[in-house]
Amino acid sequence: MSGIINTLLHATNFRNPFLRTLVPSIGLAFGLQAATAVPSILFQTERFYDLSGSLTYISCTALSLYLPTLRARYAATLSAPAWPSLLASLTSKGGVSAWNWRQVVLSAAVTIWATRLGSYLFSRITSDEGRDSRFDNIRGSPPTFLVAFVAQAVWVSTCLLPVLAVNSIPATTLAALPFITVVDVLGLALYVGGITFEATADAQKSRWVKEKKEKKHSEEFLTRGLWSKSRHPNYFGESTLWTGIATTAAGVMLSNVGQAGMGFSGSWASRLGALAMAGASPAFVTLLLLYVSGVPLSESKYDKRYGDRKDYQRWKEETPMFIPKL
Repeated sequence: MSGIINTLLHATNFRNPFLRTLVPSIGLAFGLQAATAVPSILFQTERFYDLSGSLTYISCTALSLYLPTLRARYAATLSAPAWPSLLASLTSKGGVSAWNWRQVVLSAAVTIWATRLGSYLFSRITSDEGRDSRFDNIRGSPPTFLVAFVAQAVWVSTCLLPVLAVNSIPATTLAALPFITVVDVLGLALYVGGITFEATADAQKSRWVKEKKEKKHSEEFLTRGLWSKSRHPNYFGESTLWTGIATTAAGVMLSNVGQAGMGFSGSWASRLGALAMAGASPAFVTLLLLYVSGVPLSESKYDKRYGDRKDYQRWKEETPMFIPKL
């Protein structure tokens, strides 16, 4: 096992720091999704699809954070360097034995989101006997079902781009940054607001479903709480939290320190490229939710069921689709 890891580290030991982190992390994303796809296709089950996505997010984030130390430990001929302390790094600008706090906080932000959403979705599909209506037309077709797992690997890789970029920068380099900036505060505020909004919307939906099963109400669709402010408050929260992660990361990626640390030239074109990489994350999530797998599927399902009802039409007319009303 040690030999395999050493070989992989050597094969991905690119001169550019960003590529040294990006390539192994994306490789892991596709590898984990392939490993989940095989049994899922064989048994025609989507039970572990969303859970595997969350575990892939967590695994790739952890790899990107620990990869520089892992390389140093395998390259050491005498005493291997110690693993940096997560707790100590929370108040550190970065150094030989500590990460920059942004690396730890952004990695933790992804992990918290993935753990919460993954456990929520896994609990939901388990209560639905392991079936998800999104897969009704594809689970019986191996090639089409495989595409869903490939798409999930692309989703993970694209959304993690800004975090992978920040984690690719040596902590000793990041130590030259100010301890905290306005951009850091703005990004973290967006993240906290977004994940709180998403979690609250999901909790309200779960409670509504539970009460419906207990026959405490006879409502066919949820129009209370945050669902009276937006028809898809959970999706809005997800878009917002990824915008927050990208904002904090962009502040690092566009700085002179970040450009040098990633092995970029620092030119206007290079900074524009870094901005595009950071922006790709929330842009991809938002477009996916608005036009592919989120809003369209949900709206189509509910329109088919309740489209001829006046109370449903009134809710649609009075409630914004995405951005909540005040």
